[in-house]
Amino acid sequence: MMPRLNEHGGPDNGAPITHDFSSNANPLGAPDEVVQAIQAADRQRYPDPDYQALRECLAQVLGAQAARVLPTAGSSEAIRRLTLAASLRGVRQVWVPQPGYGDYRSAALALGLEVQGYTSGEALLSALMEQARPSLVWLCEPCNPTGQSLPPSFWMALAELQRQHPVMLAVDRAYEPLRLVGQDPVPAALADQCWQLCSPNKALGLTGVRAGYVIAPVDDAVLEVATFQALAPSWVLSAEGVAMLQAWHRPGTQAWLARSRHTLALWMAAQQTALMRLGWHCQPSVVPFMLARPTHSVNLLRDHGIKLRDASSFGLPGWVRLSAQAPHAQQALLQALTQMESTP
Repeated sequence: MMPRLNEHGGPDNGAPITHDFSSNANPLGAPDEVVQAIQAADRQRYPDPDYQALRECLAQVLGAQAARVLPTAGSSEAIRRLTLAASLRGVRQVWVPQPGYGDYRSAALALGLEVQGYTSGEALLSALMEQARPSLVWLCEPCNPTGQSLPPSFWMALAELQRQHPVMLAVDRAYEPLRLVGQDPVPAALADQCWQLCSPNKALGLTGVRAGYVIAPVDDAVLEVATFQALAPSWVLSAEGVAMLQAWHRPGTQAWLARSRHTLALWMAAQQTALMRLGWHCQPSVVPFMLARPTHSVNLLRDHGIKLRDASSFGLPGWVRLSAQAPHAQQALLQALTQMESTP
């Protein structure tokens, strides 16, 4: 029997989705500058297999050496590759946030690795202090599905711990570009010692373009960059992926992103207020998605063309994750909820 694939938000094999609250992708769509770049991508030739021009372009903006900027086919591919690379270097234990993105766990289990979950930063620090063997530690900042951020005090303590214990730190940065509240809490010095996974397609609303990059640590006692790179398939990025990443850090793209964050913050506040008026319990979030607990079952919303992300696979039965959507989509959601509650 084939194992069940991980659950994700977005399209499924059900009825057409009119209003999709289940995906964390930016609902404002991509800026014209990025769309035009993708449309102009050269599909008649293979990309440079080393992606040297792209890596140098990204490295210049990131302030990192091009040798540390490693293209990936999105974060999910990077998670699988990094976990495999760690296992080949002797890592047998993987720590994952709970609740957290399911691919961290499934990538480790597929390789027969031991998986340990942690429910708070304090719990993770306490457990790692007791360890002598090397381990791979996954962190998501800001976290999916909670939308929450670990405090600066945690990151400072983690930096101190890493200097004394054999831990390989991997930080998923997928939602940092969509942060609506506060600042990135990860100290720059610690970030330079982590494997950082970046996937701009979510912030750009282009999740169908599978492209991202990893920023490798300046120095990792467990894993070398060459090992990670050796596990990449040939041409890990399509021409469209290269075009999207080249356009990602352009001033026009970043200005559009800043404007979209402002709009998303307004939509998020309105959506949260409306749901709380209906009696929903909404968790605080620093990004344009959140965990919420409805007062009644919302399974029938799918019949109304509305999809939320059931949080049961995160270990949270009775909860849903939903992203901020445009006012007309919010109105459709509220009308459907009202209709469902009034129907015997």
